[in-house]
Amino acid sequence: MLALDVEDLASADRMLELLGSKLKFVKIGPRLFYLGGKNFVMSLKDRWNVLVDIKLHDIPNTVGGAVSALAETGVFGLTLHVAGGEKMLREAVKRRDETNPKMKLFGVTVLTSIDDAEWKTFAPGLTLEEAIRARTMLAEKSGIDGIVCSPKDLTTVKEVSGKLLTLVPGVRPRGSSSDDQARIMTPAEAKKRGADFIVVGRPVLAAPDPLEALINIMKEVG
Repeated sequence: MLALDVEDLASADRMLELLGSKLKFVKIGPRLFYLGGKNFVMSLKDRWNVLVDIKLHDIPNTVGGAVSALAETGVFGLTLHVAGGEKMLREAVKRRDETNPKMKLFGVTVLTSIDDAEWKTFAPGLTLEEAIRARTMLAEKSGIDGIVCSPKDLTTVKEVSGKLLTLVPGVRPRGSSSDDQARIMTPAEAKKRGADFIVVGRPVLAAPDPLEALINIMKEVG
């Protein structure tokens, strides 16, 4: 899955024109979503499976309304924060099921930019692994389809739930910069640990030859 984290819609169009024939899944983050909105998403969904990655986190009714609006577009999936709690997650599932049952809901456990040291600064008394275990159990209990987790958390997640799909950012080919990701792994390692969807952005987007970089990553994961 390509994380299309570029500066503007024109850059997005150029990158998709270059890589489009090799792509099946495209992740649209907050910047492009806020720049292009629903019309931009609609322009992509007939060619690619689009994941709208805006990590919804609000009171249940507000999140439910947003889920309904996005489900109407026919996109492949949508992300929301598991930290919003069971009522929020169940409302999201309810509104999704009423509008478009095919849309996948992925819950973010803990952002992949957060490491153990940072976690302790705002969640004292609970380890990062304990939080991931608890949020994975909550995600399954609430009925969402999958979770977003660090590749290093895959073993823990798979121990807790064999049912949830795993969407895994923080993946970098060997020798790449880690950027602002704290808990990273190579694509081959992530696949070996059971990742269902491997998300790659900057190692492709910032490469001298993005198409070659994408093909090499696809070869690595088979």
